[in-house]
Amino acid sequence: MRLTWVQPEDLLPHQLVQARSEGVDVTDVQARWLAAGGTTDAPVSGASDEPATPALRALARELLDVLDARTGDWREPVIPELPSLGAPVDLETRTLNAWLGRMAGNLLGKPVEKIPREGIREILASSGQWPLSQYITAAGVPDEVQQRWPWNRRSKVNSLREVIDGMPEDDDINFAILALVMMERFGPGEHGLTTEDVAQSWLGDLPAGRVFTAERVAYRNLLEGIEPARAAVVGNPFREWIGAQIRTDAYGWAHPGDRTAAARLALVDARLSHTGAGVDGALWVAAMSAAALVLDDPVEAAVAGLDVVGGQGAIARAVRFGLSLADAELDDALDALHHEYGDLHWVHAVNNTALTAYALTAADFTTAIGRAVMGGWDTDSAGATVGAVFGATRGVPAEWSAPLDNRVATSLPGMDQIAIDELARRTVEVARGGA
Repeated sequence: MRLTWVQPEDLLPHQLVQARSEGVDVTDVQARWLAAGGTTDAPVSGASDEPATPALRALARELLDVLDARTGDWREPVIPELPSLGAPVDLETRTLNAWLGRMAGNLLGKPVEKIPREGIREILASSGQWPLSQYITAAGVPDEVQQRWPWNRRSKVNSLREVIDGMPEDDDINFAILALVMMERFGPGEHGLTTEDVAQSWLGDLPAGRVFTAERVAYRNLLEGIEPARAAVVGNPFREWIGAQIRTDAYGWAHPGDRTAAARLALVDARLSHTGAGVDGALWVAAMSAAALVLDDPVEAAVAGLDVVGGQGAIARAVRFGLSLADAELDDALDALHHEYGDLHWVHAVNNTALTAYALTAADFTTAIGRAVMGGWDTDSAGATVGAVFGATRGVPAEWSAPLDNRVATSLPGMDQIAIDELARRTVEVARGGA
């Protein structure tokens, strides 16, 4: 078994990339690694094909420690006090549509997660599904195309149009539900939920095999006795990837119109596993989600969310770049996104943020979540964020919500097959101080 996202020999090539992006000189570390027989080819899916020798694995651990010592100078952002955007009209409906939109966008992207943009294009074009306007089907996709671009293994059985039976389990949805549960347990206010509470909730409620990238590293660090305050910066090359960004929608839904409160709660959560752009992405999504419950335009919500992050940071630049493509043709926009950010891993926060922002410029829900998936990269995560914002601001068409059957599978104890409208009702209770 090749466990993904934790083997030292697999982490080190990713850590070299991350350290270099932070301006750290890794020349000596890389030379030692290569001289010992290691590779700088970072495994795209989290694990190399063969395990390293004991000596090479031991060297990888040593060099990870060396790089940790050089890259530990991260400072948390200061979240500004922002005025409220106002009170929502019909909070119940908007909150339900945010949950439904998140699930529909996530479900649309699940079958093609991990497939690159060119593979997604070939699958869809070969079967008359380009541009996307429905859940993806295997019907009509030639066998040779399916062999060249195999469906996501876990999602093939529950996420293609012909087999959808309610909302299937997914880490993006697990984390949204867990955020709700944590606010119910510990409170949604500034003096409620703590990062230690988040850590305990992960260990108590999330199976280790259902967390990935930075979350899996942080989870392992917690099990090894590393305190939550340092779990993000020990042997974690994924700290600026998308993981924290997929965890913070519900903090915005619980604070409609209050971007500051949403972002501060998101920071409490995000700091457990992320730094830098990884945290900024989480703050942006939380603040944007708070804005989406009171604004009627998804682009306005995206711009409003930017007020909680540094204007010159990578996330702010990515949002502005994505929004700037609003009037471009689909292929031209996707070409521009991949030209600008194609060097980043498909799970990185920055490229997926740019794609998310571009998708939010669409005229309708279907076009928006379709763009998020057709663009490639983290298809289910980008689709989920776009769907949530578009759902909250504009609603979710019945053809997207009906197949969800008002129920969702989840890994969280006691929550499997919970009704989606029950999640929305409980979220509204938290927002109104009923938790």
